[in-house]
Amino acid sequence: MRILYVAGAVVAPGSHGGATHVLEVASELSKLGHELHVVCRREKDQPARLTLPVEGGLPIEFYRVRLPQYLNLLSYPWLARLAKVLKPDLVMERYYNLAGAGMIYARRHRLPSILEVNALMVDPPGTKKFLVDKLLFRRLEWWATLQCQWAGRIVTPLHTTVPKAIDRAKIAELPWGANTERFNPEKIDPEKQLRLRFQLGLPDANSGGRVAVFAGSFRHWHGVDILVEAARRLAPKDDQLYFLLLGGGPEEASLRAKVAAYGLEKRVILTGKIKHERMPTYLSLADCGVAPFDTSKHPPLRAAGFFWSPLKIFEYMALGLPTVTPDLPPLNQIIRPGEEGALFKEGDPQSLADALQEILAPGAVAAWERRRMGQSARNRVSREFSWEAHCHSLDQLIQELEQENPTAPGSRFGLKKWRIPRLSTIREASKRAGEFARRKLKR
Repeated sequence: MRILYVAGAVVAPGSHGGATHVLEVASELSKLGHELHVVCRREKDQPARLTLPVEGGLPIEFYRVRLPQYLNLLSYPWLARLAKVLKPDLVMERYYNLAGAGMIYARRHRLPSILEVNALMVDPPGTKKFLVDKLLFRRLEWWATLQCQWAGRIVTPLHTTVPKAIDRAKIAELPWGANTERFNPEKIDPEKQLRLRFQLGLPDANSGGRVAVFAGSFRHWHGVDILVEAARRLAPKDDQLYFLLLGGGPEEASLRAKVAAYGLEKRVILTGKIKHERMPTYLSLADCGVAPFDTSKHPPLRAAGFFWSPLKIFEYMALGLPTVTPDLPPLNQIIRPGEEGALFKEGDPQSLADALQEILAPGAVAAWERRRMGQSARNRVSREFSWEAHCHSLDQLIQELEQENPTAPGSRFGLKKWRIPRLSTIREASKRAGEFARRKLKR
């Protein structure tokens, strides 16, 4: 089947989690015999077209459009011309607040469609997005609901991300996954591993040193600050414990300052952003992975449950690392204490320190336990949480849609008369909405 995969807010291929998601889904679907044409955002000096070969599958064609995220919908005329040439059998779109060009095209041309939702579509009261939507007379919520109604199927890690008005039967809960071939401990180059260990100042694996790793975005709700606080408690007790923090983001500067203030520069190592293809070698230096999410700092996760599919956890598991994560669903269903890792009380540095102290205990017995849990983690992710498993489930949905009659366009929404507003109109409306919001916030 020829699939038009619209991810207009994502720069792909890339190192961001969203880019990884798009590339892995496209690759695995191509291995199942589908022909993938991916529309994504163009950045800086990137070429407008890219053909990416896939081992064991069909090449993926990337088409890049240079538009900022908030003007994503303006890509519709360009997308319609592209689709007219490609003649896709199905349209799949990655949801974004101001996207929807793919859903419009599928609706107008009576094509089967899948809407991919990876975050809460309607934020709870008290959030910035809720305030903006309120100032726009709930247009964002209306547009999100409309796209869900148009879609033949909705794919999401947790059904609560989707507006309550949508029929639960059309929502498929599919977690993200890990590339178990790339994140494979048996494929790590020992020379590269040793060289990187020396470069980062980490002790030799045979000297008794143990390493906990965090990989991801340094955002307030990812809990990296909690890990640094746990490191401050553990470092004086055990001079062979090290903490490797991979990534970057808004909290990076404050975290570096905190590490320096605690005098932990040699024990807590921050690398900055790492390309995703190099991540397996970096992770292989560790004895356990840490995902210290703190939902108290991100209201949508408290309102709808932990809908964020934890890519980092799946990649830790695939590489055979026991993992430490908060005791909240569904994380405590992915990581089971004593089987794939350990749990701690969310937001509590001392609880995290206790869990790390137990899982990173010195000695041969503790090392054997880590290997046992790591192997259990890899076995489980290979069965349940790989991109291959994700796309096999996705392929079943595609086959279901292929057998069903596509939804006919409804006159209720006047799609045949629908037109993309001019760029000047969009800019003027955005400017007025911004001015109105600023006046309201000052009061």
